[in-house]
Amino acid sequence: MAQYIGLIYKDADSDFGVSFPDFPGIATAGIDLDDARAMAEEALAFHIEGLVEDGEPIPQPSSLESIMADPANREGVAILVAAKTGAPKTVRINVTLPEDVLAEIDRYAETHGFTRSGFLTQAAKQAMTDNELE
Repeated sequence: MAQYIGLIYKDADSDFGVSFPDFPGIATAGIDLDDARAMAEEALAFHIEGLVEDGEPIPQPSSLESIMADPANREGVAILVAAKTGAPKTVRINVTLPEDVLAEIDRYAETHGFTRSGFLTQAAKQAMTDNELE
């Protein structure tokens, strides 16, 4: 189970905020440190599950040294948060496709904001859903 560094921030008259430098879109808070940690675990798990559903890669945890090298992160207190998800493991595969089809996939994916893997995942899920109705 991967562990990511969360940064806890506390201003006067505020809850304990938590952010994750490896996941810029995650921010949560708790009324005390225990609540902040619990909320951080929940937010991290939810975010990672969303990335998996979208076929997006999960970043590798950064080191404490690299996170604290950013002066903006030095105001936070670092904690380790386990990535507790029920998300299936992402597996690298080798697929053979005609070159012209791969080029079309890449163009479509880029135009519509997908990675190649994300697009292929969504296309496969859609095809399987469509075939269930037949």
